Amino acid sequence: MNMYMILALAIFLNALANILMKVGMMRQGESGGNLLLMAKKALVNPVLFAGVVSFALALVAYSYVLSKINLSIAYPVMTSLGYVIVIIASWMFLKEHITFVQVIGFAFIITGVWMVAR
Repeated sequence: MNMYMILALAIFLNALANILMKVGMMRQGESGGNLLLMAKKALVNPVLFAGVVSFALALVAYSYVLSKINLSIAYPVMTSLGYVIVIIASWMFLKEHITFVQVIGFAFIITGVWMVAR
């Protein structure tokens, strides 16, 4: 499989993990500031668990990519595109508000990723 396809998979899984963890924590409800109670509830939260699994799979894919591609390319691409995916998914699925300034920021991020990856 092409290294850039594996990098894309790692980016997707990382973004998915963040979204699943957010949804899982939203569904979990308040724990009254009790970290131990929150941890107990998190252990039986299937959406949160799916987020952790997605993080683990992203780590495996990204580690493999790092063995083949320069870190100076892989890391900026991974983080930048991850930002864009998470912000768009947050807007689409979590109904979070996106400002015009954020949209301009997306354009700069995409331009920067294109310049770094060349």
